[in-house]
Amino acid sequence: MATTTAKHDVFQAIADPSRRKMLRLLADEEMPIAAITECFPITRTAVNKHLQILSNAGLVTSQRVGRETRYKLHPEPLTEIKGWLSFFEEYWDDRLSALKNFVEEDNNQ
Repeated sequence: MATTTAKHDVFQAIADPSRRKMLRLLADEEMPIAAITECFPITRTAVNKHLQILSNAGLVTSQRVGRETRYKLHPEPLTEIKGWLSFFEEYWDDRLSALKNFVEEDNNQ
């Protein structure tokens, strides 16, 4: 019986600050692991593990070019997060409007 690796959840993948920084780096350009590693105070092995989690969540893609593997942002799974957050936008808009009204009423008295 073969075991399969569970795909990482997008929310879990972006929970780590290092992985969020990697996504920002890869948003601008495709980068090899060596260049990504230079941007972090962690080992290449640790960077590779983070990239694997991002890859399993579908947030980055990799392509072998010669002797190096290059990584690139694949932003489509982030729409799941955008959708989730948009649900709460109305809540926050209502709360901010209420706060604004409260402050303005307090200043008028």
